[in-house]
Amino acid sequence: MCETLDEVRTLDDLRAYIHHILCQKENLLADQFRMSEMQLMRRGRVCGLQFSLQGPRSVRLGAIWASDHNVIYFYDAKGERYRKERVRSRLFLDDAEVANAA
Repeated sequence: MCETLDEVRTLDDLRAYIHHILCQKENLLADQFRMSEMQLMRRGRVCGLQFSLQGPRSVRLGAIWASDHNVIYFYDAKGERYRKERVRSRLFLDDAEVANAA
């Protein structure tokens, strides 16, 4: 499990890191709340991924990874951005990983 941004080297690391940060925001137990993922498209090409975590009592947290800028935007239960981080390692979406995200 990636707990720091420095540990993120792959898309699986990115997923684990985002899940950790979103759970941390609302003090959720990571093993009890799953995160869903959806591709973001621009001009017919995948340009990033959107992550959603549904917590208890209709709490919904989110994050967007913009692959072109390699930046993660985190959103709280109100839909307000509360954190922005640049991923230090360059990550790329290959066809196999994009298919898994769908």
